[in-house]
Amino acid sequence: MNKIIFATGNQNKLREIREIFADFDCEIVSMKEAGIDVDVEENGKTFEENALIKAKAIHELTGELVMADDSGLEVDYLDKAPGVESARWMGRDTSYDVKNQKLIDLLDGVPDEKRTARFVAAIAAVLPDGREFTLRGTMEGRIAYKIAGANGFGYDPIFFLPEYGCTSAEISPEEKNAISHRGKGLRMMRKLLEEEL
Repeated sequence: MNKIIFATGNQNKLREIREIFADFDCEIVSMKEAGIDVDVEENGKTFEENALIKAKAIHELTGELVMADDSGLEVDYLDKAPGVESARWMGRDTSYDVKNQKLIDLLDGVPDEKRTARFVAAIAAVLPDGREFTLRGTMEGRIAYKIAGANGFGYDPIFFLPEYGCTSAEISPEEKNAISHRGKGLRMMRKLLEEEL
């Protein structure tokens, strides 16, 4: 096995994946790098379903080992919204600055202990022989009172990490990879692939 196609066009995710799989004996390629230009409809009800939908669609086109993820933010006070709709919440073209401010506004007056939230990342893999696996990584935190930090992307600037005393957009990429939902999920998947391949 000399390559894994990761079903994403998100350069931030690709960078994170390549760092975690740096000494794994294969190349991580994006769909674009693999010459695949399809738009897979993610209509699952869970992060795991959406990740598997993407991985299976690209596997059917290529027959290769394909990995995909679906991730998002669950805010307990908002009944785990935005959840699987995280990327599409308030519209795909709405900037995260606007989305982040909206979440802060929705939690106006809500005390610390009720601002609990988590990032969730479901990682799916479809092996060349068709076997399917999904794993979930999470990172617990709270919704901050203001947007802060320039590292990271998406909801990172409002995701407060009590143990660091700052948002996940204020810690270094190395620190974030060590504790992030995607980092945890990818390391679990890497371990599983080492055992299965």
